[in-house]
Amino acid sequence: MTHRTQNQDVPNALPLGYRFNELEIKEVIGGGDFGIVYRAWDSQLERNVAIKEFMPVSLALRGDNNALVLRSQRCSKAFIAGLNSFIQEARLLAQFNHPNLLHVLRFWVENDTAYMATAFYSGMTLSRLKQHYPDKFDESWIRQMLPLLLGAIKTLHNGGYLHRDISLDNIQIQENGLPILLDFGSARRIISNIADETETMLRPGYAPIEQYTDDNDNEQGPWTDIYALGAVLYTLITGATPPVSVIRSIEDNYVPLNKLRPEGYSPALLQAIDRALALRPEDRPRSVDAFAELLTLPVKEVEPLAKAPEQTPRPTAPLTAAREKPARIAARIARYRLPAMIAVCAIAGLTLGGMLLKNMLNSSDVPPVAAPALSGGEATALVYLRLSEASRLLINASPYERAPGSDNVLKLRLKAGQYTFAVQKDGATRSQSITIAHPGTWFITP
Repeated sequence: MTHRTQNQDVPNALPLGYRFNELEIKEVIGGGDFGIVYRAWDSQLERNVAIKEFMPVSLALRGDNNALVLRSQRCSKAFIAGLNSFIQEARLLAQFNHPNLLHVLRFWVENDTAYMATAFYSGMTLSRLKQHYPDKFDESWIRQMLPLLLGAIKTLHNGGYLHRDISLDNIQIQENGLPILLDFGSARRIISNIADETETMLRPGYAPIEQYTDDNDNEQGPWTDIYALGAVLYTLITGATPPVSVIRSIEDNYVPLNKLRPEGYSPALLQAIDRALALRPEDRPRSVDAFAELLTLPVKEVEPLAKAPEQTPRPTAPLTAAREKPARIAARIARYRLPAMIAVCAIAGLTLGGMLLKNMLNSSDVPPVAAPALSGGEATALVYLRLSEASRLLINASPYERAPGSDNVLKLRLKAGQYTFAVQKDGATRSQSITIAHPGTWFITP
């Protein structure tokens, strides 16, 4: 994250010096289609951190007060779904502790969008490294890097998740040479599903054929990430991405590396990459271990932490399955703002600005809601709900008396079940119903 990007190169970036409580933005690291990354200084812990802001440029832009505003009313559904997916990704990454996986410290909501703070990593993405040092990636370098990267991917797969967005832009090589696997493709995928822009949202050349259709999610699995990793290796070796899988499904013009025989690479490595890039999922290695065996490489796994003598192991709750779709939040935007230059719709109902960094991933300080659930279970969901002044909240037709914070945001923990939220004000009632079936974070906007 040491590559420098001038602020003017990312038009929607927050100004340098902007503060999130003890975090002060020092520079803009980079910006893409779905987010902006900053380097910030933590004045309490006296260290650099990275802050990623959810900023889908096709859906929103920066308003005069630094809050995001939607480009049109039609953007609201896709924006809200992408925002929720961004938060779910932060919670997911925080569950893993692997030295080659992005380490999330916390997330919070401000400026009508969401942020996650992560460890600050030195170095460059593979994409930029390739631009600056195109001759760096010989077979020796690849074989030193791969076991660590394979270990990170296997950790995700063992937890029941897929990455779905492995590419040169999402692998960072630190100054010490160690790789870090960066962002998931969750927000990108959710927005594309809603906006019906799958082909433009996926990364051409890296996405296998099964990612271009949502008709049968069972076709995606570890082999989906293995295809993308194979595309990364192919690009490093040849200097160009593989042919787009959709085009290959019509006429497969992929020339195997084992046939091209680029100089300096062994047949075993080239054949393994060709297998990873097989068009049909069933023709690829079915697991990270199977791919590593083809490469004749070990998979570097994390050593278990030593246990304190007094402690006994506690079972860990199973994670959500990789093929389970993220919850899509149906939310209405009730009012709109007019910026000075153009008319754009505001993100009403998502204004959760003013929440401090105490809104950590661990929200055990929030008591479970006492309202009855239709199906019992342990508290699993964290829900944010914004209330206007003088409004009255009912949950499942029962008055809820706990007052929101000074920012008018109420934070709730819900048990598994069905809930109806009704907000009464000035004789009018607005309501919204949700079903909680698994752990997650929601924004409720009746």
